Amino acid sequence: MKEQKRIKGVLSPVVTPFKADLSPDPERLIRQCKWLLSQNCGLAVFGTNSEANSLSANERIALLDALLAADADASRMMPGTGCCALTDSVRLTEHAVKAGCAGVLMLPPFYYKDVSEDGLYRNYAEIIERVGDARLRIYLYHIPPVAVVGITPRLVERLLKAYPTAIAGMKDSSGDWNNTRVFLDAFAKSGFDMFVGSESFLLANMRNGGAGCISATANVNPGAIDKLYREWKNSDADAQQEALNAVRKTVGQYIMIPALKQVIAHYAKDPDWITVRPPLVGITKAQAAKIIDDLDKLGFTMPGLAKDEAVAA
Repeated sequence: MKEQKRIKGVLSPVVTPFKADLSPDPERLIRQCKWLLSQNCGLAVFGTNSEANSLSANERIALLDALLAADADASRMMPGTGCCALTDSVRLTEHAVKAGCAGVLMLPPFYYKDVSEDGLYRNYAEIIERVGDARLRIYLYHIPPVAVVGITPRLVERLLKAYPTAIAGMKDSSGDWNNTRVFLDAFAKSGFDMFVGSESFLLANMRNGGAGCISATANVNPGAIDKLYREWKNSDADAQQEALNAVRKTVGQYIMIPALKQVIAHYAKDPDWITVRPPLVGITKAQAAKIIDDLDKLGFTMPGLAKDEAVAA
């Protein structure tokens, strides 16, 4: 069997477009994903900023199939497959593996808040055993500000010992660089790929043996983030990092998901992009205007995004 290629670099938890009736919009998703790929950005579809937990398992599968039918590169995909229900996680993971995706990004089961390390270990072990495919590559997803349930070094150690091939890495969205550093120091040298959950930590991550970042603002600023990923050894890397931080601060001054959609809607010249699925609500017109004005002051652009501009994935 051909060895599975590891995915590294910059990935976007791709925002999910919805139609007026709140059903997913595969055509817009395909356009957005192809634009991201043209910017050398991988696709972490069904991540937190994808409103993934507002999507059913059937909806995620249908969207993934639509992307594959449109010739989106599965080797650049890391779909989110972690659910509260074990059987949903297995089903989504199995589908992604069979589709040829490079890996899956897997939340812990996040509804019960005081689960033990043994419980989390059993959850991941059961998924790996049930999927039963040597191609499976799991990237653990640590996001305690949202899930509350977290990933510990001891849990990673146990999983790597039992499933050294299936457990490929981790995304740390704790927002705490010291936490990321603990995992880097413990596991990076053994081939465990650490992704930070914000490009604000990208330079530090690369300097300490990390694999890249999976960041919300890669939805709108992928080219510049990828540039730093590739040029982190250059003399201007710190200046590049500061420029990325400025864009992230501007987009993140309001609730991130509707803000990202507003930015895409503006630069794509496609106002229907602003729709979010309840319980989320959009940002106000005044907030949207301020984000765009602040981005304009930074000289921000999204080249090739508008429907009347050609994009080649």
